[in-house]
Amino acid sequence: MKILIVRVSSLGDVVHNMPMVADILRRFPDAQIDWVVEEAYADLVRLNRGVRNIIPFALRRWRKTLFTEPTRGEMRAFSSRLRSTAYDVIFDTQGLLKTGLVMRLARLAPGGRRVGLANGTEGSGYEGISRVFHTMSVPVGLRTHGVLRGRLVTAAALGYEVDTPADFDLQPPPFQTLPSWLPEQPYAAFFHATARAAKQWAPAHWGRLGHMVAARGLPVLLPWGSPAEKQAAEDLASRMPNARVLPKLPMMEAVLLAQRARLAVGVDTGLTHIAAAYCRPTVELYCDSPRWKTEGNWSANIVNLGDTGAPPQPEEVEAAVDRLLAVTKSAMS
Repeated sequence: MKILIVRVSSLGDVVHNMPMVADILRRFPDAQIDWVVEEAYADLVRLNRGVRNIIPFALRRWRKTLFTEPTRGEMRAFSSRLRSTAYDVIFDTQGLLKTGLVMRLARLAPGGRRVGLANGTEGSGYEGISRVFHTMSVPVGLRTHGVLRGRLVTAAALGYEVDTPADFDLQPPPFQTLPSWLPEQPYAAFFHATARAAKQWAPAHWGRLGHMVAARGLPVLLPWGSPAEKQAAEDLASRMPNARVLPKLPMMEAVLLAQRARLAVGVDTGLTHIAAAYCRPTVELYCDSPRWKTEGNWSANIVNLGDTGAPPQPEEVEAAVDRLLAVTKSAMS
């Protein structure tokens, strides 16, 4: 059976759709699974052991030079690759017009099906027009978790029940030589940055937590992705006794940071979700987004705190960190 998953973005959502792959292969070990994803996340999907081929989609870049011949050539090559395999099932778990068009462009085997969401969840960017491309539309509850949503769509199409914890099946990023910024000793990663200011945690809270973590012997590493985030990281570092602002990291180095962390604490953002997908000891901080959508509920190593309009208090986060570090220390001894 040949299967295509169309989930092109964003970082956290791509990660949250990975358990679909393990679910399918658990029931159909010989299935061949391909994935269409934005080119920026292609290396991330390559870390999933169950994905055979990644088909990069560069719409964000193509839009800037849509009428140039090089871009048109890339689009033709994408279309040709997408149609080079006849798929038995094509899944679109994003539910947008653009992902529906990609689904329609891909080639179906005789008797094949195009399967997607019959509706969006609360607050999602779902576009109902995407249903015109389906041969099967799967309804989900309005408050269905972001990981469970894709798993339910595949289960409904392939005739099984979702009855196991989410398995992301992520390999560590491959590096022949580890980057120079990576410490040899255990460290904490603070994923403080997010595009929406309301989702951020107060700098004073981060500073207090940094003192606590340093007292337990862990240096704090602070990543960033934009000049404003770098400035915020430098401000946080000035509030902590043992913190370091990292250089700007390429995608796979950022994944390595999350995958190797002795402790990850972060707001509702992609790198926090990657740490949770690797089942690292992770505290997820929900300050102005609904916790039910993406909370890490597949491992006891993940603690979820806060909710929309109710940021977690420092005491809650410190207690969670203490528990996770105690569990990790016990497991290592």
